[in-house]
Amino acid sequence: MKHFFNRKDSIVTEALDGFLATAGSGTLARLDGYPEVKVVLRADWDKTKVSIVSGGGAGHEPSHAGFVGAGMLTAAVSGEIFASPSVEAVLAAIRATTGPAGCLLIVKNYTGDRLNFGLAAEKARAEGFAVEMVIVADDIALPDITQPRGIAGTLFVHKIAGHLSEAGHDLASVAAAARAAAKDIVSLGISLSSCSIPGQAHEDRFGADDGELGLGIHGEPGVERIALEAASKLVAIMAERLAARIDPHSHYALLINNLGSVPPLEMSLIANTVLSSSLAKAVTLTIGPGHLMTALNMNGFSLSLIRLGAERESALLAPVGPHAWPPARPVRPPVVVAVAKPASRNTKATSRDAGAMRLITAVCEKLISLEEPLNSLDAKAGDGDTGSTVATGARSVLDRIGTLPLADKAATLAAIGDILGTSMGGSSGVLLSIFFTAAAQSLDGRASLGKALLAGLDRMIFYGGAKVGDRTMVDALEPALKALDASGLEAAAKAARHGAEATAAMQRAKAGRSAYIGRQLDGVADPGAFAIAEAFAAVAAMFAPA
Repeated sequence: MKHFFNRKDSIVTEALDGFLATAGSGTLARLDGYPEVKVVLRADWDKTKVSIVSGGGAGHEPSHAGFVGAGMLTAAVSGEIFASPSVEAVLAAIRATTGPAGCLLIVKNYTGDRLNFGLAAEKARAEGFAVEMVIVADDIALPDITQPRGIAGTLFVHKIAGHLSEAGHDLASVAAAARAAAKDIVSLGISLSSCSIPGQAHEDRFGADDGELGLGIHGEPGVERIALEAASKLVAIMAERLAARIDPHSHYALLINNLGSVPPLEMSLIANTVLSSSLAKAVTLTIGPGHLMTALNMNGFSLSLIRLGAERESALLAPVGPHAWPPARPVRPPVVVAVAKPASRNTKATSRDAGAMRLITAVCEKLISLEEPLNSLDAKAGDGDTGSTVATGARSVLDRIGTLPLADKAATLAAIGDILGTSMGGSSGVLLSIFFTAAAQSLDGRASLGKALLAGLDRMIFYGGAKVGDRTMVDALEPALKALDASGLEAAAKAARHGAEATAAMQRAKAGRSAYIGRQLDGVADPGAFAIAEAFAAVAAMFAPA
């Protein structure tokens, strides 16, 4: 795996300084003491309140420094990547933030964290500080273990304790609330990859079609290997195990945590899936989805639940200073707004305009007959589907020809534009829809048919970006429409043919999908221009003298 870093031994200190330089609030600082002491703390802290101190190894960003601020942590102590901070670093944080009100340490249940924070607490007490410690052990992956790990559910405790501290509660009540909260949290994670550490060799233990359920936030192997399935099935497994550990009659807050590299699109899908699972009926508040307690670049997520009461709900909903903390939101079903109907056109009554029907039919049948030749031509210049795309559009127009308001030219052009825009697909369908739609508007404005079609071409060129010489349908359509307006249908057909043939001499396309291929196209006509020429030829043949 590749990483962006300068030196392995300075990754954490450089990252913390980058975080502080871009935090922008002016309320954060760090203690002097790099590299041994890595402590981010509130520069505006009022020591008459209980300080809330947490931390752990780096690699879990935005935890823990990202949650330092009003309403959450007073200080965050960082170790190296996935390594507990030293006793001296924790003790330095306690000394820097703690006044007569005392300090609460919030510790995830890992041996290194327990020991180092615990010894720091003892030393601080020996110095006269009032210090309490709460240990969070929210991971349910190993149901029979006596010391479950502390993972992302720890953030609930940060939020609740930080809120109570900000409100002026004393150390005993803050610690009691934090301990009670920790007992009411359950969490479970899943991942499709392990994480990689900058500067260390990495070998992913995962197969192409599997993941792990219940793995830790330091890349520890999961409780079990699990086959890669639809997100709904994976979430259902997690929901079942979490649901077995909660009170079905209580309400819960749900924290949806990105463990590192799951794209936002997939995280939103996961959120929707969880809120459609068996857990949904118990969840009334959500936090995330987002990066909250990561495991570097692990491609996974975790779900954490905490049982709610009035005080906890109030604490979780309270605003905070740190931008990394996403506000808790009540669960709401999506609001669906009715689609606005298009304004009705004052069209003339639909009539059997035999001439218009014959003309449209002739053009559509001609284009349908060219499906294979156009595909063959496009295979030399693009992805080989122009014929199918054009034929699909033509068939759609023919299927609905009986509904076209043929007595009203403008309405007919607009209707054809609508049909092509919804049925033809690809950029060609949209471009032709723009062409017919804009031409209809111009015709409604009393322009002649020729001028209206040129107006449609102008809009198509504006939005599409192609012009004559770029090797697209415009090479045939523009000269044809100019000739139609100036000299009539026969001249238009000849101009379209000449324009289409000219594209065969253009070695490279400057627009459209053909522009992305590297080989030269000398001698190959553009299929879109060829189709335009054939359409004009079919119309001209209808009106040719017998």
